Amino acid sequence: MPVPPWLSCMVTSCIKPFRPHAIVSSDDDDDELLWCKDIRRHSRGEFSFAACQANQEIEDHSQVEIGSNELFVGVYDGHGGDDCSRFIKARLFNNLINVARNQGTIDEETLREAFAMTEDGFMLLVQRGYELQNNLATVGSCCLVGVIWEGVLYISNLGDSRAIVGTLSTCRSITTQQLTTEHNCIREEIRQELRAKHPNDPDIVVLERGAWRVKGIIQVSRTIGDAYLKSPTYMKPPLTVPVLSAEPTLNTRVLTSDDKFLIFASDGLWEHLTNQQAAEIVHLNPRRGIARRLIKAAVQSAAKRANMEYRALRDLQGGSRRVYHDDITVVVVFLDGPSRFNVQQLSLKAFEDEAGVSEFQSLHDLM
Repeated sequence: MPVPPWLSCMVTSCIKPFRPHAIVSSDDDDDELLWCKDIRRHSRGEFSFAACQANQEIEDHSQVEIGSNELFVGVYDGHGGDDCSRFIKARLFNNLINVARNQGTIDEETLREAFAMTEDGFMLLVQRGYELQNNLATVGSCCLVGVIWEGVLYISNLGDSRAIVGTLSTCRSITTQQLTTEHNCIREEIRQELRAKHPNDPDIVVLERGAWRVKGIIQVSRTIGDAYLKSPTYMKPPLTVPVLSAEPTLNTRVLTSDDKFLIFASDGLWEHLTNQQAAEIVHLNPRRGIARRLIKAAVQSAAKRANMEYRALRDLQGGSRRVYHDDITVVVVFLDGPSRFNVQQLSLKAFEDEAGVSEFQSLHDLM
């Protein structure tokens, strides 16, 4: 059946190839694959935002949305391409705003519904665009979102990106708590969860290419997208039933004066730094450029593992660097308490130069 022109336009507009621009080199490294916003204000403090490309085409996408009293952080770690992670960047926050308008608030259920709408939207795009671009069925993304609303942090997560909180202890040292559950088969709990859901499939989790994988294919067990592992329409033998889920893990934390900062990052960071190592870097260094500093520490670790000089790895082009480390996205959010000053309600997206107006503004106009 021929593809109607309107559908071709819709699909290509949603999945057109990403072309990085507005690359911001750090003042000490000159890394051409690094983008950063070293320090910006939000209603309860400051944040630092950076991303680094390792793949031939970057598969990480991310955004920070600043409201008058709210903050949204989204980290979307794509796989099989960036079509799904870019779709999430375009739709998830708007879906959240639409749900919040109807419910009059943001909480765990608001996030759950926004995630479901985004999953349904991408699956519909796959269905309508499959004839035009059938590889859409094999594209997916991890999805980590944190929202600060009325002094409460709500987190929703699919996949293996991670969020941690750095808290000041009574002896003035920094302690960490992980705020997310990682849906990765490297964890015994996830393998047990999968086996419990598929008791009649001895191959639901297989050690393949040095890592535990669902059906020997993919390490993460919950994602947005990956239609070929969720819908019989796109499955190929030996797959006969859905093996991945889009049900997020949710967490709520009432922020206190002892909570000093949050770190949201794709697994490209956590493959090279522990929670405590990342927290110590944030705690012991100036705020400006701290997200960029964390990325540099991860790349330095990757170089050391490969017995390479840091500069030699840094100077490799996208694609070549993927042998040593993944795309990395980091957002560090400092928590200073409610501000006495108005902040601009801005929308910032990695590798995009111009900040737009956040949809948080339209939410307040209607509530």
